[in-house]
Amino acid sequence: MTIRHTTEADLPAIVAIYNAAIPSRLATADLEPVSVESRRAWFHGRAPNFRPLWVIEQQGVIAGWLSFQSFYGRPAYHATAEISIYIAPAFHRCGLGRKLLDQAIHQSPNLGLKTLLGFIFAHNHPSLKLFETSGFQRWGHLPQVAELDGVERDLVVMGLRIGEKCEV
Repeated sequence: MTIRHTTEADLPAIVAIYNAAIPSRLATADLEPVSVESRRAWFHGRAPNFRPLWVIEQQGVIAGWLSFQSFYGRPAYHATAEISIYIAPAFHRCGLGRKLLDQAIHQSPNLGLKTLLGFIFAHNHPSLKLFETSGFQRWGHLPQVAELDGVERDLVVMGLRIGEKCEV
């Protein structure tokens, strides 16, 4: 198992993993698959020392990824980032999301981050559990803000202050 910074050659695998999550209606508010081309600008907005994008490989196969995204786009929030984690279906429940999240928490001080946020659908119990067992707390609940196939869904804001992680 290896966690590394992405290269542009990884983008098709990253998009494929993301697109695999869309039909479940658990992990993304996108309703239709995205293209590699549509994600190119997002990819180029990442750098190893600022809002990185990592992949996790299992036996040479890209099994998942984690991205850091600037929060709210205003300078006062420079030390806060939203993180997103996506794991390929064949690698669900193998502990790779935990490894990526642990790496994000550990590396955040080196990235100048003091606060991490996760925006998770309230019905995405595996992701909520992952974040909770890593010390994140529920900082917000936005009722019925998303509509997925005619069903209104809640969004939970999970937050962690770096250096204030509670051992579970």
